[in-house]
Amino acid sequence: MEYWDIYDKNKQLTGRKMKRNDWCLKEDEYHLTVLGVIRRPDGKYLITRRVLTKAWAPGWWEVSGGAAQAGESSEEAVRREVLEETGLDVNGCAGGYMFTYHRENPGEGDNYFVDVYRFEKDFKEEDLHLQTEETAGYKIATADEIKALADEGIFLHYDSIKRVFEE
Repeated sequence: MEYWDIYDKNKQLTGRKMKRNDWCLKEDEYHLTVLGVIRRPDGKYLITRRVLTKAWAPGWWEVSGGAAQAGESSEEAVRREVLEETGLDVNGCAGGYMFTYHRENPGEGDNYFVDVYRFEKDFKEEDLHLQTEETAGYKIATADEIKALADEGIFLHYDSIKRVFEE
């Protein structure tokens, strides 16, 4: 069973935990998620497509990410998620933490912080090993191509993270 730490509104650990996807958070309680953007030296980004069996946003485009597990730091979580989902190891890569945003879903028990990272990594397409349970493909895209997907309404979190795609 996977557990997540519960944070207060100031992003401080409360010492309490919740079961994964057990939407029991009260007002001013949050769990932590991470997003890891991979940018190549040519200025293009790795994006992945969600499998069609996902309950939420099937087939949409996104960057790697997920929830931090209990006891795991934000940086540990993003490195794990990127490795699990893409096969790319971002340890030692330039870049890192960029910013945090949060979402509140009143009455749903699902409030969360999102720590956004961007790593610079030179990789070849054959270096990718996608997690087939999560991803149905990938694209090496320019910032303009990502914005176009967002304009079509099929890129997750774009309005919250678009500044990560700026120089």
